[in-house]
Amino acid sequence: MPAAPRLKIGLSACFQHADPARPLFTGKTLQYVEQSIAHWLMSAGAMVVMVPCPTGETARGDVTLDHYAEWLDGIVMHGGADVWPGNYGEEPLREEWVGDRVRDLYDLAVVKAFAQVGKPIFGVCRGLQLINVAFGGALYQDIETQHPGAQQHRNATAYDQHFHDIQILPDSHLAKLYPNMPRARVNSIHHQGIKRVAPEFVVEALSEPDGVPEAIRLKPAPGRGYIAATQWHPEFHKQGSDTLDDTAILNDFLAACEQAKAHPRPAARPAPSLRERAARRLRQALSRQRD
Repeated sequence: MPAAPRLKIGLSACFQHADPARPLFTGKTLQYVEQSIAHWLMSAGAMVVMVPCPTGETARGDVTLDHYAEWLDGIVMHGGADVWPGNYGEEPLREEWVGDRVRDLYDLAVVKAFAQVGKPIFGVCRGLQLINVAFGGALYQDIETQHPGAQQHRNATAYDQHFHDIQILPDSHLAKLYPNMPRARVNSIHHQGIKRVAPEFVVEALSEPDGVPEAIRLKPAPGRGYIAATQWHPEFHKQGSDTLDDTAILNDFLAACEQAKAHPRPAARPAPSLRERAARRLRQALSRQRD
């Protein structure tokens, strides 16, 4: 009996913009993925495909993000640069918190394309922040300076070896994935975070002791797809460590991808062309004349 086709999971691109001072690929825009998150998805047997930005000064052809959303079974939104505060109606408080507006436009378009066809979306770190903003939420531009009593959420020296505890909220989907585990330890590699949760999303975990949202999920409802995200990097978990095991999170996302693949959302009917609309108006006019 032939093996079932493997899931095809998209991974949003990270950007290095053209830099004339760079010794390699001088003046060229680079799009790439982090090895660890690609290997995380592949560890469960999924095939991973980077979804490149189809626009830019070297753009050719007619491939769009909608084509990727139709072809792939789900998408994971990468970590990375800050989100531009203008996306949630604020001015940057410091120049270094401007973020990457080009990548924001790309990421927002990726989320829209996959959400429209009901394909599962999972966000990691920046991915959580981007998803929250995409659906109407807002961020702390810098947790330590804007959130009274905040603990340190990012240590540049320790990087992925910087940790804090989280509270997993009871009755949440995340709590069902980790039964009898009201608290856990996770890595923390971010200085921005959720200030206002997007409408129709629920918080599933909070950092301790300062209460910054650490996991969110779209409320289930008819016609909605699976959208969830964590502020920590589950792909950085090491077997045998005291941090939260990533396995349940990964399996939950991939199970949603299998479900969506087995029950695809009907394709949206394309909007009529100008010629089709003109022909329809002509038929209507002729019909009225006959009447």
